[in-house]
Amino acid sequence: MAVLPGYRKAPKYVFASVLSVIFLLPFYIMLRNALMTRQQVGSPDWSWLPDPLSWVNFGDLFADTSVPMAHSLGNSFLVAIVTAPVGTLFGSMAGYALARINVPGRRFVFTYVLVTLMIPQSVTFVPTFVVVGSMGGVNTEWGIIAPNLFSAFTVILFRNFYLRFPVELEEAGRLDGLGYLGVYRRLVLPNSGSMIASLGALMFIESWNAFLWPLVIGQDPSSWTAQIALSTFLTAQSVNLPALFAGALVTIAPLVAMFLVAQRFIVRGIAASGLKE
Repeated sequence: MAVLPGYRKAPKYVFASVLSVIFLLPFYIMLRNALMTRQQVGSPDWSWLPDPLSWVNFGDLFADTSVPMAHSLGNSFLVAIVTAPVGTLFGSMAGYALARINVPGRRFVFTYVLVTLMIPQSVTFVPTFVVVGSMGGVNTEWGIIAPNLFSAFTVILFRNFYLRFPVELEEAGRLDGLGYLGVYRRLVLPNSGSMIASLGALMFIESWNAFLWPLVIGQDPSSWTAQIALSTFLTAQSVNLPALFAGALVTIAPLVAMFLVAQRFIVRGIAASGLKE
């Protein structure tokens, strides 16, 4: 008996549905626990949704004077909004220089950038802290931002992208009297939209989720980011799970929105970079 074409795809849809449920399960648990009281979260009895819903947890989250959640969210926005475009621009400029400007030592510089990916971040924490601290960057937003403006991963992806950039377009610009900077600013940069959008989104997400460096450099509550503020709900003395889940839900909302908007640019940019090869 012949199998109808639609039924051949049924296993794929079932498999995709199962993966979707697994992917969405943590978000459901987060939302469920954020709407519970402490007693309900610790109860051994399972419930799909709490009754009644404790929306007051979100109000208490921002009313807690010991944890400046609103200010911490503002710091996270500032750090991510500055780091993403500036870091992407620096990576684009460095990638274009390594791909197109033929100067002595270019391969050595690229090798050096590549080697930095193999160095654990924890190894550079102490010297970076000493440098930033000596410049007065402790407990400041710029102290959190500055060390993250350079990304070797971004430079390498941009270099691979510009190696495939049409040389004819650059030659036409040079015939019009443009130098390397003019060609980059007027021709290359405007035609790198998908790559810039994808890596900018990735840098925004990475900056938003950063925890260890902001924890080390931001010792005062006025310089905390959202991730540091969240960690205060989970200490050795007490565990406030409803506030922790409510804070996690509020903190993850900008990332979900960013991913939904930029997911097609991320896929397109990674494909254009040649990383898939």
